[in-house]
Amino acid sequence: MTSRDGDWDARDYVAHSAAQQEWAHELIAKLRLRGDEAVLDIGCGDGRATALIAERLPQGSVLGVDKSADMISLAAEQFPPPAHPNLSFRQMDATSLELPRAFDVAFSTAALHWVDDHEAMLHGVRRGLRPGGRLLFQMGGRGNIAETLAVVDEVIARPRWRDSFDGFVPPYRFCGPEDYAAWLPRAGFRACRAELISKDMRHAGREALLGWLRTTWFPYTDRLPAELRGAFLDDVAAAYTAVCPPDDQGVIHVRMVRLEVEARVAG
Repeated sequence: MTSRDGDWDARDYVAHSAAQQEWAHELIAKLRLRGDEAVLDIGCGDGRATALIAERLPQGSVLGVDKSADMISLAAEQFPPPAHPNLSFRQMDATSLELPRAFDVAFSTAALHWVDDHEAMLHGVRRGLRPGGRLLFQMGGRGNIAETLAVVDEVIARPRWRDSFDGFVPPYRFCGPEDYAAWLPRAGFRACRAELISKDMRHAGREALLGWLRTTWFPYTDRLPAELRGAFLDDVAAAYTAVCPPDDQGVIHVRMVRLEVEARVAG
């Protein structure tokens, strides 16, 4: 297993995150950037989406922040300052953002469902946005990976695994539009749009499915000795494909639901 206890294995994630990158492209297009903005990318991960934003800012800049030290290290390595003068990265927890009021846009994709306290995150974002600033977020939303979670719950209840998961709390928080409708005004934002969007994550066979499980479900595998993690994921993959078998082309589908949020600084 290539997971790193308590943190992402950034290089393994890069190899198994094509869907997340595809959705990032789609979301960046919705930013409608002029080219001179200062953008904050929250949960920037390996920096690929952040770099795409930087390409659209010939007179602007983008700062990518992420809680994961391994992700920030890889992002800085892949996109060094000399070659990307308008792009920088910093390790920072989304719930304790301490930044100057210097940004025009806050952006996030495929990250904020890992955040427990969204209100704290929103207050930090508001402190960093200039008057007239705006945000565009997309994250796992209510109903996301429902079939996968049901399968994983069944697997961890099996006798072989259940002792390792005693007291375990899943790390994800999948919110709905009604949550952000309440949180945004309390943090000083005017909501423009909050909606749930269905997505289809496609895996080209069992090994691709295992790669996604290995790289994004590490809070589960971290509960196990390293030598048992592969067997656990094999059990999950087998149980999932029994419920959601591959299609005629051998592609395994995972139903996703994304929450997409747009808002502006109030006043």
